[in-house]
Amino acid sequence: MIFFQHKNKPIDSLSLSGKAWKKFKKNKIALGSFYFILLTVVVAILGYLITPDSTPDANNQLLQLSVKPPGIKVKMLLVKKNRGIEKVSFLKKMLFGQESQYYYIPLYAYSFEGNDLIAEIYTGSIPNNGPIKKYNLSEIIYGSGQGIATIQSVDKLRTEIEKNNILTKKYLLGTDQEGRDMLSRLMIGTRISLSVGFIAVVISLLIGIILGATAGYYKGKWDSFVMWLLSVVWSLPTLLLVISITLALGKGFWQIFIAVGLTMWIDVARIVRGQVISLREETFIEAGKAMGFSTSRIIFRHILPNITGTITVVAADNFAAAILLEAGLSFLGIGAQPPTASWGSMINANRGFIITDSAYLVFLPGVCLMLLVLAFFLVGNGLRDALDNKSEASQLVGA
Repeated sequence: MIFFQHKNKPIDSLSLSGKAWKKFKKNKIALGSFYFILLTVVVAILGYLITPDSTPDANNQLLQLSVKPPGIKVKMLLVKKNRGIEKVSFLKKMLFGQESQYYYIPLYAYSFEGNDLIAEIYTGSIPNNGPIKKYNLSEIIYGSGQGIATIQSVDKLRTEIEKNNILTKKYLLGTDQEGRDMLSRLMIGTRISLSVGFIAVVISLLIGIILGATAGYYKGKWDSFVMWLLSVVWSLPTLLLVISITLALGKGFWQIFIAVGLTMWIDVARIVRGQVISLREETFIEAGKAMGFSTSRIIFRHILPNITGTITVVAADNFAAAILLEAGLSFLGIGAQPPTASWGSMINANRGFIITDSAYLVFLPGVCLMLLVLAFFLVGNGLRDALDNKSEASQLVGA
């Protein structure tokens, strides 16, 4: 519907969502934050397909490489495991990882002697002074007890080992106390944070929209009860409430979803209730009642679509808050349990290095957490500005 049109200006044919997106794109900070969130979502979805360590939970521990600085390169000997490791499908590897078929042996130096490889194990000390170990050539390639190796010559075995079983591994962000790749742990940590945020927001939206919309529409005793419930839950500190629910449900990955979600519906219900109260007396709602539309149709097809923008902004803020709550619970040891890669638990496990040269073990997950939470807050602010049509309406009135 056209209310105003300047005689020298063309009519703007963009829809409300189109205008909001156009306005949002002009906010460079919010747009950059949105692309950063998309990048973390891609990393979380691809998961183990793109991590340097594709083992489950990125948990390939090499104690010889405990707390090594970023950029370190270590030569590795890959020794075939005796037991057969099933190769999982593409989808399973992406979601759960793939157990390695080899033992990783850090090498400082090696040489061949007959049918054996003589290795000095890497220790990271100066001088190295690592233990000397002997590995049979055939067992390196095929595992112990595999007679098939005897049909190959020693020269072929040595060539194959140097080509396929000895490699140089680089740790771009160093290693943690257990000798695990920090980059892989941080990348898998995005999956934990985004998963908790997403599930918690979905739960909070379902509860908050249903309670808020029905309370605002029906009013009366139901509205009084919902407001009483809001007041009671609102009076409880959020973190303590989450801890209580978590302890009641038990520690674990899925329990944290429910615990965080059950504490974040308050803002949604309060805001939805206020919006529904302001819209329920509008003419188009009265027209719907006169036409005999059911209550559910009026609420879900006529009222809620008009407050989608407000709900979207609240969801973005709740997403950031859920990520912080998950990190706090994992830091306290009642969230995601080891060896699950959670940024909060990584900060807790490495907090003792905060005053040492290895403080990056704390700063890296902390910076990741800060950037992701900040990105959601900035996107929420950008959406709030983009969906605010008051300034645009005033410009149209003055045109």
